Order: sequence, then structure tokens, then C-alpha cells
Amino acid sequence: MANKNLFRSILGMLSPNTDTINNAGGPAYKLSPKQALAQYAATGCFNNTYYSNAEEQLDAVLALANEVDAEFVAKTAVFAREKGFMKDVPALLVAVLSVKDKALFEQVFPRVIDNGKMLRNFVQIIRSGVVGRKSLGSLPKRMVQNWFEARNSEQIFKQSVGQSPSIADFLKMVRPRPSNAEREALYGYFIGREIDADKLPKIVRNFERYKAGDSAEVPNVPFQMLTALPLGAKEWTSIARNAPWQMTRMNLNTFQRHGVFADEAMVSLVANRLRDAEAVRRSRVFPYQLLSAFKAAESNTNIPRDITEALQDAMEIATENVPAIDGKVWIFPDISGSMHSAVTGYRKGSTSTVRCLDVATMFAAALLRKNPTAEVIPFSDDIVPAKLNPRDSVMTNSRLLASLPSGGTNCSAPMRELNRRKAKGDVVIYVSDNESWMDANRSWNRGTATMAEWNKFKSRNRDAKLVCIDLQPNASTQAQERRDILNVGGFSDQVFTLVAEFAGNRMADGHWTGVIDAVEI
Repeated sequence: MANKNLFRSILGMLSPNTDTINNAGGPAYKLSPKQALAQYAATGCFNNTYYSNAEEQLDAVLALANEVDAEFVAKTAVFAREKGFMKDVPALLVAVLSVKDKALFEQVFPRVIDNGKMLRNFVQIIRSGVVGRKSLGSLPKRMVQNWFEARNSEQIFKQSVGQSPSIADFLKMVRPRPSNAEREALYGYFIGREIDADKLPKIVRNFERYKAGDSAEVPNVPFQMLTALPLGAKEWTSIARNAPWQMTRMNLNTFQRHGVFADEAMVSLVANRLRDAEAVRRSRVFPYQLLSAFKAAESNTNIPRDITEALQDAMEIATENVPAIDGKVWIFPDISGSMHSAVTGYRKGSTSTVRCLDVATMFAAALLRKNPTAEVIPFSDDIVPAKLNPRDSVMTNSRLLASLPSGGTNCSAPMRELNRRKAKGDVVIYVSDNESWMDANRSWNRGTATMAEWNKFKSRNRDAKLVCIDLQPNASTQAQERRDILNVGGFSDQVFTLVAEFAGNRMADGHWTGVIDAVEI
């Protein structure tokens, strides 16, 4: 009689052999170099994560950027900045291009290095020597000069907040040519030269008059320029009145602490700004940043309720790209121990309070909101029962999921549960860090347990699709990419757009890397 363990069903044999070990020690599949670079670009912040440190991530990105062609590096930088709203890896990729392909570097520089923070990131990276050069050189200098020329004086002044390098350092490094007397005075102001103060831009003159006590009107400048000054409730109210959307989101507790919300008119003004749909879209906010603001505001009992409700409205806008998917949808948020780490990693003085867990549960809640017949099965070492109301807000359901008990990571557990139920389904969505290890010990060594369970599910649901959303920078997956499987990384709402394209059969071959390849530069 044939050996039943040796000659298993064709379903199991459809799982390809694993070819790597993930960071948690479990069997996994290597992402292709293009897929891995896209994953790092969409999730990497060069901080220490649960499973890797910043240096390992840097080495991985540099190796991948050298392995793939320069055009894909350029397109990944643009995609990660414009669609993924990332900062660190896109700036690094532009720096790599300054050595790898000067023509592509010149094309993508203005699209990726689009504000003062990105300019500082780029120059810091170049001066560190990690891409093979420590000085800017003629072409990068010209691109930095062009950065100054493309902005008016007020924009340059407002983007001058920050050090290492400071705006004065930039001016000394690249010596941009002032186009008029106002610009000449502004550059002289930054580097400490004697200037004709009357020729300074109006915003600078207002700022200097306010600092000197010659004006009572708070200037419309970034609040970081004002925090060293003695400010009372009147001044903070003026700052809040003129604050842009992102600054408002980040300083709600500061405004409350300084008496801004004692004025009901200001409460209404700030709440309306937070829920302004166009302002939310223009801000390029991560949904998780709204979750962070909501958690901070909700924990402060002195923050008016209208403010916290406005943040919930903003979350609905920030997740408007969540697709309504035809058919039966299953959603698997990972609530294991490693998911309790900071989503952007650990770095002294700048560690986010938002965890991978918070982002995973927020994604799951947002998907449920648009797909009320979907079922959510949280998992860690096994599935964790949860009863959600799809009519509840994203914030409410996210908080409920995040409060569930945790454990190790077993990515195959929810798929195994579907097979136990003999369940039907059209789209299955994981939101995880992909570091499965508890299902590594199997009686037969043919692929990951997740792939084996997925193939069983496919035997009942031939047209079903699997989406694996990965929230951390790594180079492996539990489900090898193929026509019915999409691996995608990141935490911007662009992830939802890609899920919609894949679920609707509108994604070309290559899936996520195909989307990046289609970027025009």
C-alpha cells in the first residue's frame, strides 16, 4: 500500500518549498529584490524594530538598491514618497541615485525632496558617506540650489525649522544665487550677515518685531519658532487660529494646556479644521497618526468632545480609499506579542506611541467599516474570538481588537480555522508583521503552513484571492507571490488602493512591483 504521508494530496504539493528563515526563526519565502526594496521603502524608518536594528535595515536597503536597476530605484523612491508618504528610505534612494544614475537622480530629486525636512534627510545621508560619497558634488549642489529657487521667500522661512544641517548650513554649502534684493536679505539673515532689514520678507520682519516686543500680533510662523518666547493664552489662541492641519493634529494637548479651548469659538474652529476633507487629503496624514492623536486627546478629559469626534471624522476621510469588495471577505489582524512594538521602530526621543498592533487593528476596523458582511478573526498563537459591530467607528473597533489577549505568532491559525469550518470566501486579508514561527514544526516539510492552508481553502474557493499586508521592514513572506496572492507593505491609505485594484482584478502582472514599474518619471 502507498505511503499516505509520502503521497499526500495534490493540495499540499502545490506549496513550493520555503527558501529562507524569517527573523523569528520560522520557515518563509524570500521576497524578490524588487519586492523587498518596495517593502523596505514603504515601512522602513531606520529605527530599531522588534526583530532588527537600524543598521541591518540600512545595509539591506543599500544592497537591494544596488541589486535592482536604477530605474526601479527611482520609481520606488517616487512611489514611497508620493503614495506611501515615507521620508527616510525615499531620501536614501535619491542619494543612491546621485551615484548610480545621475540622469534619474536629476529627474526624481524635486519630486522626492519636496520640503525642508526631506532636504535635511538627503544632505545628512550624503554627508554620512553611506552611499559612497561624503560631499554633494556639482549635480547635487545644483539640485539643492534649484530647491531654493523653486520656493518663495515665505516658504523657505517657514521650512527653515530644524538643524543638522540648518538652513544656514545649506546656504554656505551650495551658495544659491539670490534672484532679488528680498532674497539676498533673507539669505544674509540666515547666515548672520549685515543686511538691510527693511528688505526682508514681510513674514520675517513681523517675526523679528514680535520677538523684540515691538508688535503684539503673533506672526504666522511655525510654532517651533515661538515656543522659546513667553506666550500666554491670547498668543496660543492666535497660533491655533493660524495653524496648518498637521500642526493642529500634533498640538491638541498643547492648545488645551494653554487655554485655547476655553473659547468655544476656537473649539469649533479647530474641530472644523480637523474634519475638513480637503485639508485631510492635502496633509498626507497616515491613518495611524490620527489614531495616535485620538488616543492622546481621549486620555485628556479636558479636551472637548467635539475635538475627539472631529478626529474620528478625519479618520473616516483618511480611510476613504478602503475598498468595498464584492463577495465574502475575511480579515485576519495579527495581535501577537511582536505586534506590540512601535510601528516606526524605536529611537531614543522619537519613538511613536502607536504600535504595529494599533495599525493592524485599525486597518481591520476600516476594512470592516466598508465591508459590513466581512468577518474579522484576530490571531496570535491561535485565533482569538472577537465580536465586532461594523456600524461602530474605526476608532471603537480598533480599540476593541487591540485590547484582546496576545501570544506568539501563528499566521496559519486563522486559515486553518476557515478550513475547519469548510468556509467559503472571495478575499482573505492578513495584516501582520509576517513573522510566523509557532507553526514551523510540521509533520511534512513542504512550504509554510500558511501556504498549505491557503491551498486547501483554494480547493473550495477557486477564484479566491489572498492579500498579505506587512507593516514591518523585512524581506520574507509566509505566502509566496503568485496570481492569487498579493504581498504589499506600508501604512498609508495607498495600501487600500492596492487592495482594491487586486480584489477587482485590475492589477497587472507583478502586482505591487508592477504598480511601481508603472510610475512615470
